[in-house]
Amino acid sequence: MILSASHTKSIFKYFLLATLFVFAILNARQVSADKSFFSVISDLPVMPGLSEVTGSAVKFSTPQGRILEISASGKSGAKLRENDVRSFYLQTLPQLGWEPSNDGSWVREDERLRLAISGIRGVLIAQFSLTPK
Repeated sequence: MILSASHTKSIFKYFLLATLFVFAILNARQVSADKSFFSVISDLPVMPGLSEVTGSAVKFSTPQGRILEISASGKSGAKLRENDVRSFYLQTLPQLGWEPSNDGSWVREDERLRLAISGIRGVLIAQFSLTPK
């Protein structure tokens, strides 16, 4: 079977589109694998070295806004200390539109984000709460 030039161009065009589509999907998966975000606060990154604590998410909706809580933990040590966690979020949150507040929290639009850090038996725990301002 011999294909005409127009059929060959159409087949090539569909092949090229399919290839680009597959590449886009694979690339998107790689980007999402590189950047980890919390499940209930989708624009809050999880610091490298921390992992979201399964089952720690709490979500409420009120007329004033949303109330969300989530925790992350990691093995405390030379590469993961309270100061490192605070420093990471002090650098990261302003890039996401959060402004530091005098009370140690961050404010964006009508919401306030708080971070509490504790340590138990060599495990560092970062607890985030998002509330209406």
